[in-house]
Amino acid sequence: MSTITRRQALGAAAGATAALATAGAARALPAHTGDDSFDEVYRGRRIQGGPSHDGGHGGGHHAGHGGGYAVHIDGEELHVMQNADGTWISVVNHYEPFATPRAVARAAVVELQGAALVPLTLS
Repeated sequence: MSTITRRQALGAAAGATAALATAGAARALPAHTGDDSFDEVYRGRRIQGGPSHDGGHGGGHHAGHGGGYAVHIDGEELHVMQNADGTWISVVNHYEPFATPRAVARAAVVELQGAALVPLTLS
């Protein structure tokens, strides 16, 4: 009967842990790629989203937090930010993460209840 040594057991456990960590890191990568742009009317409001032209490196306090992705409601920019876990938040729903920028835009429309999105000026 073959027995496993402590060294072999620790090696197998370390290998399994590394494999799980790698799989988790790959799953947490940002989901937005070049083909996930959207442009639709949701509850009477036009929402649009897609890669931004400045690549996320424009000026302002939150520049780059959107990962090079821009969201607009009726032509006004909705400031969005991607969290480390790949979820998205906006200036309207700052404490409620969503899976996609489209979901953030839709939630902002609901929260605004017909009010206009006022441009955010950062000084």
